[in-house]
Amino acid sequence: MIDSVDSPAAGAPPPPADLKRSVRRTASAESARVDREPPHSDDAERGVIGCILLDPEGSLPMCIERFKRGSGVFYDPRHQVIYDTLVGMFDRQEKIDLITVHERLKERGSIEMVGGKAGLSALQDFPQSAANLPSYADIVRAKHLFRRMIATCTGVVGRLYGQEGDVDEVMDDVEREVLQVCEERVEPTVKDIKDLTTHAIGQVQAFWESKGAITGVSTGFADLDAITTGLHAGEMIVIAARPSMGKTSLAMNIAEHVVLGPNPLAVGVFSLEMSAESLVLRMLCSHARVNMRTMRQGFMETHDFPRLTTAAGRLCKAPLFVDDTAGLSILQLRAKARRLRQQHNIALLIVDYLQLIHSTSTRARDNRQQEIAEISSGIKALAKELKIPVIVLAQLNREIEKDRGRKPRLSDLRESGAIEQDADLVGLLYKPAADEEDAEPGAPPPEDHEGMPVNLFIAKQRNGPTGDVPLTFLKNITRFESAAKISPEDMPRE
Repeated sequence: MIDSVDSPAAGAPPPPADLKRSVRRTASAESARVDREPPHSDDAERGVIGCILLDPEGSLPMCIERFKRGSGVFYDPRHQVIYDTLVGMFDRQEKIDLITVHERLKERGSIEMVGGKAGLSALQDFPQSAANLPSYADIVRAKHLFRRMIATCTGVVGRLYGQEGDVDEVMDDVEREVLQVCEERVEPTVKDIKDLTTHAIGQVQAFWESKGAITGVSTGFADLDAITTGLHAGEMIVIAARPSMGKTSLAMNIAEHVVLGPNPLAVGVFSLEMSAESLVLRMLCSHARVNMRTMRQGFMETHDFPRLTTAAGRLCKAPLFVDDTAGLSILQLRAKARRLRQQHNIALLIVDYLQLIHSTSTRARDNRQQEIAEISSGIKALAKELKIPVIVLAQLNREIEKDRGRKPRLSDLRESGAIEQDADLVGLLYKPAADEEDAEPGAPPPEDHEGMPVNLFIAKQRNGPTGDVPLTFLKNITRFESAAKISPEDMPRE
């Protein structure tokens, strides 16, 4: 007879694996029972209320800042009522002590519920010192987050057993609710001016020592790096253009330089428009400088094959990660980006393109402007959270085509002014008007093998100048080059 599954008697044969798994499942089921008392700490809750009563001016502001759900962080209904009363009195700038709180609770008809004046006195006498408030508050908030996760997971289990709703809708709701709990865990971000000043001086020292060198992630385009000093952590960089102007090509050229440069860094790409296979095929032809049209038609030259093989060998080793999931929501995008940052330590994120993302917010579903605004602010928040630059591609509206002679403006960004407000840097791709003026009437467009002059107009930069960056677009190999760098040798062979 086996006395213990985990500790078999001496000389007895070990229990079968099936029996062990059965015991573990039983223990797991027992620990997962939902009819048990939810996590909470009466002492910590009493400690928080007592500290506020002891020192309302010093304690209550900290609690209001930490408890984003207000009185909902308390498990005991009596503590919820008292906390609500204290916050209301603080908001009205009323004096807070045992007498005034007692009167306010009496007016609300809740004084008997909290134990009368004796109950309030017991709460005030419970903590030894208001200095212990941060520890009490951390315990209360932690227990509250545990309860929220239990409620979220229990609701999910109920929906799954009841098969309520579409599976994609359920998964999206689950991810959104879990993310909301995670966001509540974020600590306050108010910083002391002394720390900020010290950090600023450190940055000044680093700038002085760099002597004009790139301080962010290099794009591989010398003129662009000169005006931006690279792409910096926490920045949202928008590259916008009309269709077929090469914004995807420009973004992937930057990605190629980052992952294959002298100091390779990992890059994540969310391609909502093109499949991952098509995107990598374009990238392969661009890096090998092989004409993509002739490659698709099957008329490549013999010398193209070794170049493609060499390019493929380099790309295979590159820390580039492509997600081509269509119809991503901003919540899904943020969750996937977090995992990329945790698992692969990506240093740059590219999203192609903003208008294809959708919001799960109910209020934004009937208002496209509001939806784009929420998506834009979500991407900006993601850049700050992950502390990496995020390149977002976007469309320009059709108004620019009505006046082909003018340079694009920030107001030409399609569907929302929130994009230009959230972005730290906005680059607008356009073809210089001089090319159209110089062309003879009825003249055919330039051949694909010819480099097309294209300007990247830096229309906004929070921490630097604005102006044009001249580029050359080699359309047949979907590759951009700095205008000054182009020479006959750079042109792909026909």
